[in-house]
Amino acid sequence: MGSGQVTSSVSSELKGKRVTVAGLGVSGLPAAKVLHGLGAIVTAVNDGADERARAQAAELEALGITVRLGDGDTLPEGTELIVTAPGWKPDKPLFAAAQQAGVPVWGDVELAWRLRGPDAAPWLAVTGTNGKTTTVQMLASILKAAGLRTAAVGNIGVSLLDAVLGEEQYDVLAVELSSYQLHWAPSLRAHSAAVLNLAPDHLDWHGSMEAYAADKGRIYEGNRVACVYNAADKATEDLVREADVEEGCRAIGFTLGTPAPSQLGVVEGILVDRAFVENRQKNAQELAEVADVDPPAPHNIANALAAAALARAYGVPAKAVRDGLRAFTPDAHRIAHVADVDGVAYVDDSKATNTHAAEASLAAYESIVWIAGGLAKGATFDELVTKSAPRLRGVVLIGADRALIREALARHAPEVPVVDLDRTDTGAMRAAVQEARRLAQAGDTVLLAPACASMDMFANYNKRGDAFADAVRELGSADG
Repeated sequence: MGSGQVTSSVSSELKGKRVTVAGLGVSGLPAAKVLHGLGAIVTAVNDGADERARAQAAELEALGITVRLGDGDTLPEGTELIVTAPGWKPDKPLFAAAQQAGVPVWGDVELAWRLRGPDAAPWLAVTGTNGKTTTVQMLASILKAAGLRTAAVGNIGVSLLDAVLGEEQYDVLAVELSSYQLHWAPSLRAHSAAVLNLAPDHLDWHGSMEAYAADKGRIYEGNRVACVYNAADKATEDLVREADVEEGCRAIGFTLGTPAPSQLGVVEGILVDRAFVENRQKNAQELAEVADVDPPAPHNIANALAAAALARAYGVPAKAVRDGLRAFTPDAHRIAHVADVDGVAYVDDSKATNTHAAEASLAAYESIVWIAGGLAKGATFDELVTKSAPRLRGVVLIGADRALIREALARHAPEVPVVDLDRTDTGAMRAAVQEARRLAQAGDTVLLAPACASMDMFANYNKRGDAFADAVRELGSADG
């Protein structure tokens, strides 16, 4: 039976069952359709009733699915199961009512996991505060280079339900999972999994760092072959120690230094494996060169090592790791070199939407004019500024919460010149780039690594990065 087949037990279990789908959007819509197709009696509920929600509601109603817009808090009568969008907070009244009534709550990932056929493709799963998407894409590239039928799925844009139920047959799936998705996926059991790093993020959703870490750690539960952790981030190793895994499953570390046995690491510019080799006390297998990783920034080398570890856990040969990394091209707005103007490099890392990502980005360059700011989402900036201060030539601040960064700079890097742009109009990014140019000297890097979300000024981080790139190109053409 291939990956496109559904197990009869789960299908029959859902037939005639009253299922409430909580939230429309990218996960709720396919979940409602799949459940309806399996014979469940589906009611979809959604907090908002905006134009997009109304269009999605019309699509579902045309199939005969009941939709309730503008009320996501009340448990529909007779509900026997809730399938929720991952972003819905656990403290919502709907879930409290479900708990009281003894109604189970699944996420779309849990639903996909339960609908897999008995011979379905195993999952190689990745989570972490930063680097998930890049690592999963690297992993998929490596698996493809090994001749395996695979796809990068999950929190990355391709629905796991589509991957599990579609016609395409896969050998193995590279799966990106967010802390939200893991929270609602209690029975998920990956072949092997990695937690790349842990830093405070989404604490407003999880309630505490402990709860956030615990949800990330769920990815290791029941792993069969390898739990991959970051040797430089003790919290990830602690999660491996706490996980209940299958007999024989190994803890595999990755490090930017020389690897110990059961680790992957870097020796003289070479990525090496001391985990999946004969006699790992004495032997190491060369996998690729640092130069094969694009871009070769430290945190991206770490991503490559994590991807390589998961691929090697699945039995992929060393040559496929090298070929897959060489074939991989990063997505836009991830430490993307835009242009050089007057001997200054301009780099777009608009995807650095939290302090942990910005810290990794700042660590990749020696002398930086930093463009930062936006929506802080409850973050603090003292640690980031303290670590990055020696590299800063100057800082240009934009966005709603820029004062938080300005105050941290005043405390920990008072000698660094700061330009505070008090504007949020569409021309603000152009002004920021012009100010950065004024501060920069030949050999410097002007780095957009905001450490904040973008929604105060831009629709998303992509639009913010595009505005930066456009402003940089204007500089170049003005010179030309």
